[in-house]
Amino acid sequence: MNRTRALKILRERLAGLPLIDAHTHLVGGRLGAGGLYDVLLYHMAVSELYSAGCPSGTRLTQFPGWPGETESRARIEEALEYLPRVRATSTSWMVRTILQDLYGWDEAVSSDNWRILDARIRERSGDRQWHREILRRAGVEAASTELARRGAGLDDDILAYSLEWAFFTRSQWGEYDTALYELERCWGRTPESPAQVGSGPRPSAERAIRSLEDVHAAITWYVDRIPAEHIVSVATHLSTDIDYREVTPEDMASALKRRPEAGPLERDMYASYINERFLDELERSYGGKIVFQFSLGAEPLPFETASRISQRTIAQLAAMIARHPGLRFQCFVSSAHANQSLCTMARELPHLSLAGYWWHNFFPSIIQRVMAERLDMLPLNRQVGFFSDAYCAEWVYGKAMLVREMMASVLAERVELGQFDIEEATAVAKEVLYDTARDLLHIRHGKR
Repeated sequence: MNRTRALKILRERLAGLPLIDAHTHLVGGRLGAGGLYDVLLYHMAVSELYSAGCPSGTRLTQFPGWPGETESRARIEEALEYLPRVRATSTSWMVRTILQDLYGWDEAVSSDNWRILDARIRERSGDRQWHREILRRAGVEAASTELARRGAGLDDDILAYSLEWAFFTRSQWGEYDTALYELERCWGRTPESPAQVGSGPRPSAERAIRSLEDVHAAITWYVDRIPAEHIVSVATHLSTDIDYREVTPEDMASALKRRPEAGPLERDMYASYINERFLDELERSYGGKIVFQFSLGAEPLPFETASRISQRTIAQLAAMIARHPGLRFQCFVSSAHANQSLCTMARELPHLSLAGYWWHNFFPSIIQRVMAERLDMLPLNRQVGFFSDAYCAEWVYGKAMLVREMMASVLAERVELGQFDIEEATAVAKEVLYDTARDLLHIRHGKR
């Protein structure tokens, strides 16, 4: 069968397949957009506008608050001039898809009409049934989001939860004791939202780590407070800037004394020691119950991140995963060139799986490349085909539409080659887009 015919059939077949969204930032009870700002100024869209010359590169106010009328209006009006310059990007394509398919809007957004569109979205911002309808149109039967965004549990029937709390191994711009601070701000507290990338001056922690005993006590506190009965995973970031070395207790104790003048060496020691002890305790307490999800390949800049990763990190990551065979690991990678290396690792480390296309990989050419490499190299039960990283249902929809299209394209090439027939290609798509996430994360329509 030629590719054109196969693509047409597969588009129709994949449109009817259910999806599981393995990682989002949806808010229970408020799944949808609060206004045009949530669609037009999604943080990856903001980066493109900033690159095009828009003065603001920061994210809008985020959960637990949202941008007020003054902030949202000012940021939309500021961005309007630069929209034509980004109209060729795939992010802008998804914006247009969202607005046209969900809100019947097929005009270019401009100073003359944006308020009309904003009012149309705001009119449905409190309509919980509409937000569920958006997910239904996207074909998303269940999604995982941050436990801190659960709210009153109004959407527990479709949401599963991941614990994003402390990010011990995420570098922050200009900081060298982040691992210690992350541990401090959680010590003595209960799970809450993580600190944001580029969030500016950090608030003082209620408790301070001054000794190795403090480190051990804080890690034990953290692990003991993991609500395993309510989550399917813990999620964090592994920075490529960190040298994941083996650190002895004596070396860690010495490094703690140098905290006031800490530099890259101390940063690496703090992160390596805390992370390894955390993985030890996590494996011992919850190894078969929850998945350790981690993002890789997006490193801080003053506002957001850039895609980069070293081969040293990949080698150290392989050793880290091999040391913990009782834990299940799942990687969200934001570096296209690292995907092939990670595939080879997942072939030899059966407790590692790869999920989706994260941040700087969420572009059609890269999605197709990543899909093709994983289909060529990995068992279907080691690859999760979709997560949106979306903050509202509208962006779940936009990203789901793009992923279905890319999957149809990749599979159509294989049908043309004779590797699959249409039936087998459809079955492969269902396993990658739905079955594997369901089975690896134990998601049953948002219920464990």
